[in-house]
Amino acid sequence: MAAEQDNTFDITIIGGGMVGASLALLLSSLKLDWRIRVVEAVATPSSGVPAQPSFDARSTALSHSTREIFELLGLWDQLQQGVAAINEVHVSDRGHIGTTRLSAQEQKLPALGYVVENRHLGAALMAAVQQTPDIDWLAPARVTTVQARREGVELTVSLDDEGATESFASRLLVVADGAQSHTRELLGIGASSKDYGQMAIVANISLAEDHNGVAYERFTDLGPMAMLPLQPIEGEHRAALIWTLPPERAEAMLQADDQTFLEELQQRFGFRLGHFQRVGSRQAYPIKLVTSDEQVRHHVVVTGNAAHSLHPVAGQGFNLALRDLAVLAEVLGDAATKGESLGDLHVLQRYLNQQQADQQKTILLSDLLPKVFGLDSSPVALARNLGLLALDAVPLLRHQFARLGMGLETRGTPGLNGIKGAANG
Repeated sequence: MAAEQDNTFDITIIGGGMVGASLALLLSSLKLDWRIRVVEAVATPSSGVPAQPSFDARSTALSHSTREIFELLGLWDQLQQGVAAINEVHVSDRGHIGTTRLSAQEQKLPALGYVVENRHLGAALMAAVQQTPDIDWLAPARVTTVQARREGVELTVSLDDEGATESFASRLLVVADGAQSHTRELLGIGASSKDYGQMAIVANISLAEDHNGVAYERFTDLGPMAMLPLQPIEGEHRAALIWTLPPERAEAMLQADDQTFLEELQQRFGFRLGHFQRVGSRQAYPIKLVTSDEQVRHHVVVTGNAAHSLHPVAGQGFNLALRDLAVLAEVLGDAATKGESLGDLHVLQRYLNQQQADQQKTILLSDLLPKVFGLDSSPVALARNLGLLALDAVPLLRHQFARLGMGLETRGTPGLNGIKGAANG
């Protein structure tokens, strides 16, 4: 390759968010002496700054399979100090009789999932990265050019606003810089987008009553809403709200005063969590299904939201991404032990073949649920409520649905065999 050996990395990850950092740690855990570089556009936070609890902090839902991956990375003990367990999921269709409940006790698990503040998860990941010597973290830096080479790719990154740059080579490039991926665009990889014609309002809600670890998924005529349990702060019970609405309605709710917002939310959600006390800062974003036209090519893998950005209704985006990463790490580790090139298309295609069923099933679930529950016709409403009642009445159906939501339906907890072996080696 054009670059000198000292400036050649085995694997370069573009994007140092939760997905990119998790992948770097997964790859390092295989203990294969890879040189791993992460290129992140945002400056690294000062070390030693604690992730203080915040009423307004944004959160992410973690599935059971995600917990297992973080356990194997040795992160779970630290993470669980800041997570709220989901002991039960309550699904309902507003204005109809259909409801179903999924419980961790019935599934014989400690929890169906967890909700963690992003700042807490980010701090745990960054602390682990900083303690891992084979991960080179380059930030702030932004990719400006990517050139294909016979044995990999050559990249140029901008290091500051004054024109400083650095060029280096990599045998494998992993794109993980979000749904609007700049690197994907530089590579000439297109993306398909499906606009749901809705906005998602996210905010934290103060509750009069303890949520008791219950997550609520409520489908309404205007769009689905979710209320996810959060850890209390100074005795104040909290839940994370994700409320999807038509754009004009969402804008009105963003502009409404707190009392009006809470009254409308109470009317749409009901009183299962008692009276809502206050609402934190509100943010909104358009909901789109974005899928990359390519996920693998010679020496390139597209992952995370750059590969598939999902409807938030089922909370599966990050969890699917992490399952992808676990499979990718396992396939790359297997290839390395066989002497295969990390960037060989046949190797990368093996990863995609293994994970494609999981991706398709999860994307279908995230796409289908809001579509089915958004239809007003009486036959469709009857069918979906019969489905919810059947789920509630038949344990086997509940078990299968719960496993799908926990990321365990496709092939157990994927991608962990190689990681387990390295951890136990």
